Amino acid sequence: MSSSLTGKTALVTGSTSGIGRAVADLLAERGAHVIVSGRDAGRGAQAVEAIRAAGGKADFVQADLTSADGARALAREASAITGRIDVLVNNAGIFPFAPTADTTEEILDTVYAVNVKAPFLLVAELAPAMAARGGGAIVNISSVVATRGSKDAVVYALSKAALDNLSRSWTAEFAASGVRVNTVSPGPIVTEGARDLLTANRDAFEARVPAGRLGEPREVAAAVAFLAADEAGFVHGANLTADGGFTAA
Repeated sequence: MSSSLTGKTALVTGSTSGIGRAVADLLAERGAHVIVSGRDAGRGAQAVEAIRAAGGKADFVQADLTSADGARALAREASAITGRIDVLVNNAGIFPFAPTADTTEEILDTVYAVNVKAPFLLVAELAPAMAARGGGAIVNISSVVATRGSKDAVVYALSKAALDNLSRSWTAEFAASGVRVNTVSPGPIVTEGARDLLTANRDAFEARVPAGRLGEPREVAAAVAFLAADEAGFVHGANLTADGGFTAA
């Protein structure tokens, strides 16, 4: 077992399934005490049990990030478990696919709350303590759609573009204090939430990916783990795509 994150505490939002779950598993494998977070307590307990069974350290904090109070409470409760958060992975996100006219104000507000406001509030709560200790790592999970026009995912793309800008702004704000802020932008990844859409149109998606296949959550997790570790100490403000070359070609 690698120990590149031994002694660190990592909070991973939206980590009871999908990419977040893969990130939690891999950070634990590499030595971090992982705080698993999500709305579903049952799935959270399963994630923690699996990490512990594999020899890792984990706890679960239930959180609803659709509200500001929920985001702030998560920061407090997660920090209280070990006394600090060294790595924050802003993974939680919702991705309704709809054109503009079919997007209700409620959907717009909810997407913004989870995908933009919650990361903002978590960083506001946790980054100052990281800076005071002289270091920390924040990894934001964005998407390749943040830099592409998307007629069927307008609000989702908007939210991820905002998150990309936050990563750059936070780099300007916190880098001098030793806090590294970076982004991972996945392409088409087979998760529980996206499996039906991707597999129903697998040939079309794979034809657009130079690697010739869809990605797996653990491949995104590997990018996150790299950026979270001290070995990436001079990597600030990067946007690392995990998309099989989708945005390059």
